[in-house]
Amino acid sequence: MDHIVSNLIRIKEEINSKNSKIDQGISTKIIAVSKTFPENKIYPLIEYGHIDFGENKVQEAMDKWTKIKEKFENLNLHMIGKLQTNKVKHAVKIFDYIHSVDSIKLAKKIFEEQNKIKKNIKLFLQINIGDESQKSGVELDNLEKLYFFCKNELRLDVVGLMCIPPNDEKTEKYFSEMFEIKKRLGFKELSMGMSNDYLLAIKYGSTYLRIGSKIFGVRN
Repeated sequence: MDHIVSNLIRIKEEINSKNSKIDQGISTKIIAVSKTFPENKIYPLIEYGHIDFGENKVQEAMDKWTKIKEKFENLNLHMIGKLQTNKVKHAVKIFDYIHSVDSIKLAKKIFEEQNKIKKNIKLFLQINIGDESQKSGVELDNLEKLYFFCKNELRLDVVGLMCIPPNDEKTEKYFSEMFEIKKRLGFKELSMGMSNDYLLAIKYGSTYLRIGSKIFGVRN
């Protein structure tokens, strides 16, 4: 068995064990973050039956995934990086989920471009949960305005919330806040947790884990 597949199976076993202890009735999916890794590292996971993959750059996703998705139509490709409005036209063609919606301007552009090709993309609103000036994400004070604009004005399919917490040893606090916000606004999905903190994210109801190096290995 390919070592990448073995890594995924090991992570799934950890997740199942954690979920059984918490017993929240939550189904947790793994997004295999394949950014910078070539197609030959991805195919073993596809052949194993894994369907959720993540990229953080539109051009790389188009170069890598266009032919793969033509061959395997059941795959879900997740945009997990910052999305610039001038890249939206291409992003809506290749991605099935966008995890980084953080402004009304970006939401409007997604609405326009997906309507042109009659495609309904599932969206996450990215929250700047640590209020970091250098990071993307909507500020907490503006979250509800953005959400209700997307939902009521644009009728976008906003399925959940996403965050990338600061690296300041307060991860549990941020995950707890995200869980409470999700519950308050009635979202089903929560995209949080990466290779270094995914088990903690499960404790706070994450339904999508974005795991890269723990599956594929260290990036060059």
